[in-house]
This record gives sequence, structure tokens and C-alpha cells, in this order.
Amino acid sequence: MALKLRLARGGAKKRPYYRVVVADIRSPRDGRFIERVGTFNPLLPKDHAERFTLNEERVKHWLGVGAKPTDRVARFLDAAGILTRDARNNPQKALPGKKRQEREEEERQAAVDAKQAEADAAAAVKEAPAEEAPAEEAPAEEAAEAPAEATDGDAEATPAES
Repeated sequence: MALKLRLARGGAKKRPYYRVVVADIRSPRDGRFIERVGTFNPLLPKDHAERFTLNEERVKHWLGVGAKPTDRVARFLDAAGILTRDARNNPQKALPGKKRQEREEEERQAAVDAKQAEADAAAAVKEAPAEEAPAEEAPAEEAAEAPAEATDGDAEATPAES
């Protein structure tokens, strides 16, 4: 049977009160436990004596039997001097999630593509001022032909109506 030293929640809504219990890992958080070995009242100030109480003798017994404390209880036991807890370091904690990183990468790529397109357009304008003159003439010729066609079409439409 695997044992845990963990917190079982009690108290009213928005008024938490925890018991430090020894329980089988398969039992529910607030369910059946083997022994209550302490209490934790988070509503009291941190320097208050009754914020965290512990039966140290029973805790040492259960640790000797093989019970493993949860991270929160291990912090309390470390503060009480019963157990030494290794400090944890998670350098990935401050990084955004995977989807946000993907979204930011797409935005960065879109910005780079936009800058590249602007640079290409600016380079094309600087390189081809002589090429633009013939390009401007071609639309003028098309524009001259287009009104002629439109007037021909209007002339044909007018006699058909009369």
C-alpha cells in the first residue's frame, strides 16, 4: 500500500482549512485517511503559531514507514526541519504556451515577408524608372481604344431603340 502525507481540505466555501493526513494514494483528497498528523490554516498570518501545527513524532514515523509527502507538505516539513526539500527550478515556466509561440512565429514570419515585399517593390521602382514609361504608354493606348469601342456600342444601341 502506497502512502502519502497530504492536505485534506475542510472548512466552508472561501474559508479553507486543511488537515495534514496520512492516506492511501488511491483514496480521494478529502476522503478516507489513516491518521491526521497536523493542520494548516492559510487564513492566519504567516508568523502565527497555529497557522501550521504538526505532530512531529507521528510524521517521522510515517516517513520512516515509507510515506511520501506531497510538494506542499514537503515545504512545510522543510520549514519545520523534519525533511530537506530540494529547490526546484523550472526555466520554462515563464515561456508562453505552444499555440501562442506558433502564433507569434507566424506573425514574425508575416512581418518579415511584408518587409521583404516592400524592399522588393522599392528595389523594382529604383531599378526600372526607364521601364515604367513604356508601361504607362500601354494603358493610355488601351484607354484610347476603349472609349472608341464604347461609343460604337452606344451608336448601335441607339438606332435599335428607335
